[in-house]
Amino acid sequence: MATTDSHNPNRALTNTRFSDLEPPLSEPILQALTQSGFDFCTPVQTATIPLLCRFKDVSVDAATGSGKTLAFVVPLVEILRRSSTAPKPQQVMGIIISPTRELSSQIYHVAQPFISTLPNVKSMLLVGGAEVKSDMRKIEEGGANILIGTPGRLYDIMERMDILDFRNLEILILDEADRLLDMGFQNQITSIISRLPKLRRTGLFSATQTEAVEELSKAGLRNPVRVEVRAETKSLNNSPSSQQLASSKTPSSLNIEYIECEADKKSSQLVDFLIENKSKKTMIYFMTCACVDYWGVVLPRLVALKGFSLISLHGQMKQNAREKALALFTSLSSGILLCTDVAARGLDIPGVDCIVQYDPPQNPDVFVHRVGRTARMGRQGSAIVFLLPNEELYVEFLRIRRVPLEERKCSDSASDIVPLIRGVAKRDRDVMEKGKRAFVSYIRAYKEHRCNYILSWKELELGKLGMGFGLLELPSISEVKRHPLSTEGFTPVEDINLDDIKFKDKSREKQRKKKLQAKKAVQQQEQKPRKPKPTSNAAATVVRKKTAKQRRTANSIDDEEEMMREYRLLKKLKRGSIDESEFDKLTGIEELL
Repeated sequence: MATTDSHNPNRALTNTRFSDLEPPLSEPILQALTQSGFDFCTPVQTATIPLLCRFKDVSVDAATGSGKTLAFVVPLVEILRRSSTAPKPQQVMGIIISPTRELSSQIYHVAQPFISTLPNVKSMLLVGGAEVKSDMRKIEEGGANILIGTPGRLYDIMERMDILDFRNLEILILDEADRLLDMGFQNQITSIISRLPKLRRTGLFSATQTEAVEELSKAGLRNPVRVEVRAETKSLNNSPSSQQLASSKTPSSLNIEYIECEADKKSSQLVDFLIENKSKKTMIYFMTCACVDYWGVVLPRLVALKGFSLISLHGQMKQNAREKALALFTSLSSGILLCTDVAARGLDIPGVDCIVQYDPPQNPDVFVHRVGRTARMGRQGSAIVFLLPNEELYVEFLRIRRVPLEERKCSDSASDIVPLIRGVAKRDRDVMEKGKRAFVSYIRAYKEHRCNYILSWKELELGKLGMGFGLLELPSISEVKRHPLSTEGFTPVEDINLDDIKFKDKSREKQRKKKLQAKKAVQQQEQKPRKPKPTSNAAATVVRKKTAKQRRTANSIDDEEEMMREYRLLKKLKRGSIDESEFDKLTGIEELL
């Protein structure tokens, strides 16, 4: 990274101005950059923009928050500007693919000031959450020359629409390529690439280079130039091991801590941390959507967090709700976003001060992407991850992966909030049921950890975990029956009948009561002794003879049942549950001997 001077106080930037790049950028682009507040380049922009503008394929590996979006948007627009003729309405000249709706939407809006400098060029955002027919109608009526979107919707449009012409496509960009493959989009991406001309420019951008990304690079790029940009980090101490971490996946302006505490103390430590950082803009990552839903209703009801702005965001929310939640959090100067990894990649939310990882991510690569939502472009930021005692090796695991962490001690002054959470659950059945769903979803997601040799679900202490969730009782789940986990430390509530807990929402409570009454009526009906139906003498004496077909069908059913019975007895014999003499007796063989 180039050294900075007085003209460029931001340490995340180089001394290279956009106007200094070779080949030179066009005047409209330079004006758009200046109007957007961009004068100096980041290292990834300095390295990548000239290569793409010289029609080179690139595979870019750069730390999150390093300015990758402008690194491909600027050359894309420059390449299209050089096109000899104006494109026809349905002639696609550029495609940008990213893994999530939120990231695609962000790229689309960042790109607009630059795309608007191109005469007669229209861009189209293609993401799920809206009717695909609506997108098709817009393309038919207004055309689309640049497509920006998620693989699923892009593939769907390409399958359905023959009017789109890809023969003269100039450039394809795959952003967050590792995440695209992790999310299972490989088939769609392969299909999309197969429809595009080979004589094009391709840019592959990612914060982590995996084997799958390498394979995609070989398949989709022609002699790519590899660009790798790493951030420098401060050493934790003067030991040789810390010196090896001089190149880090996280920027030096980011301070990452970990706090180790028992599962039943975890929620209390979280609330204490939030109170301490009340004036900051914070993102809290949970492992599942159900966990976000649960803590999203519990935390706002705690007196200690009264006045806090708490917003929920996860992948199972409707698209409009997701967009509103993200827009609201973006507009706040301080507040808390409770989210899943749907908000871990690429999103540039201004002013995020702190990242809290309440649960370590299932994929350890996502750890870097989560903390990358703060300390962006040279700004200061902090992050903290909550770990259980059995997860302590995760710290060393991250250090080996060039992610240094410092220890933070548990707060001795943290108030126990578990009784308060339970009090909320006693007053609202919705909270109680959401808590159970969150608890079960957490355990089942924990089983899917990529590094399960460190984070083993069989070492979970369910009793303490249930207390940390503020549950009133431990739900019965198959995992506990098959692999008995410790329930020590859990105290069920005894001062209330759980069936008597009502929904605070009157309409839901009314529906619950109806279901209970219907269930009770069925049970009463089943308990009544059934009177035999009176039959007339005439009806009793009439015995209809079965047809030959009916007799064959009945015999066939009897034969099948007999075969199944013998098959089950044979399995018992093989297992040693019965011996041969018992087998012969039960199957009737003994009588034949």
